[in-house]
Formats: sequence, C-alpha cells, structure tokens
Amino acid sequence: MSKKSRKKSSKTSSGSPTAKTKTAKTRASTQARSAKTQRTPASKSTGTIAKAGSHEAASKQLKSSKSASPPAAAKSGLAEGQKAPAFRLPRDGGDVVTLADYAGRKLVLFFYPRADTPGCTREAIDFTRLAGDFAAAGTAVLGISADPLKAQEKFRDKHKLGVPLISDEKHEMLQAYGAWGQKSMYGKNFLGILRTTVLVEADGKVARVWRNVRVDGHAYEVLEAARSL
Repeated sequence: MSKKSRKKSSKTSSGSPTAKTKTAKTRASTQARSAKTQRTPASKSTGTIAKAGSHEAASKQLKSSKSASPPAAAKSGLAEGQKAPAFRLPRDGGDVVTLADYAGRKLVLFFYPRADTPGCTREAIDFTRLAGDFAAAGTAVLGISADPLKAQEKFRDKHKLGVPLISDEKHEMLQAYGAWGQKSMYGKNFLGILRTTVLVEADGKVARVWRNVRVDGHAYEVLEAARSL
C-alpha cells in the first residue's frame, strides 16, 4: 500500500477522534431517550394509581354515607291499659291544654302529619262532622301536629274545623304517644309524624291505639270504640 493510501485510510478510520466523538454523542442521546421513555410511564402510572386510589376512597365514603341510617326516634312503650302520658301544650286560639283538663271524660287524640294536606284535611273534617256524636258519647276530641299555632288556626278557619288543634313543635307529646318515628318517601328515610290515634278512658288509661291510620272511615271507627266503653 502506498503512503498516500495509508494516510487516507487513517483519516477515515472509525478510530479517528471525530468518529469517536460522534459515537459518544449518539450513545448519550440514545441513553437519554431510553431514560426518558422509562421515566414517563412511571410518572403516568403513579398519577393513575393516585387517581384510582382517590376515586376508590371517594366511592367508599359515598357508599358509607348512603348506607348510614337516619337518627333513631325515641321509642314509646305506650300500650293499651297503661296511664296516658301527661301533656301541656298550646292550642288554636292561644289557650293551653292539659290532660288534666279532661279528667273524668273519655278523650280522643288524633295525631296528623301536617295541617292542610289532603289526608289530614279529610281526617280533621271527619272528626268535626262527628263532633256532636262524640260529645253525646261523653268523649272530647283533640287534633295534634307539629305545626305552629298560626298554621293550625289557618287550617281551622279554612275548613271550618270544630275540634281543638294542638301545636307540638318540640315533638314532646308526639314522642310520648308513639306518634313520632322513622318514615320513608320516594326512597328517602326521615323522622316525622306517624298518623296515630289514641282513645283514653275516663280514668286516664289508654283504651285503644290505632297506628298507621287509614283516613277513610277512621273517625267513625273511633266513635264506635268510644261508645263501647
């Protein structure tokens, strides 16, 4: 080989400084891309795991809140034959009514959920219509709900009701007579007034208790029970 050929060959050899520099740069670039490729999925994976964990925790919390039961109502052991619980509450017109006011007389207490709603209106009108018959049977009638006095008086005037209406906004009498408890409507549970009627004898003892009352014909059924005492 001639001297010129050897010189040319040495300049283009892979062992030349220029080739070595290019090779080193290529390796560094490849390693950087590889490292970036490895880091990126790890970062995304971590974010995905964090989001999944957060979603799972939120789902558990939501399920827990849905399954949580509403606060329990105070249970009443009111039963036929026991002494009727005493009460002292305001009535329409501004007077105060107590159980002692009716000592020696039979007494009907009908508890209704809300003034001027369809079922409660029919029930109050039925008891008003039979008020004379109850009086002839020596029986007084009182209606009780948690409505304020103004709502009770408006209810009375609108439908010309002839029975006293008691306001128990603190639910004290309602709970004592077992007319306050858990209800369900449109898939939701809540505490409210349970339509209940209690017939008290002249000696102050509970004679009859009607729970989950159906309005139609109920007032007449109570009248017949009062007559039988």
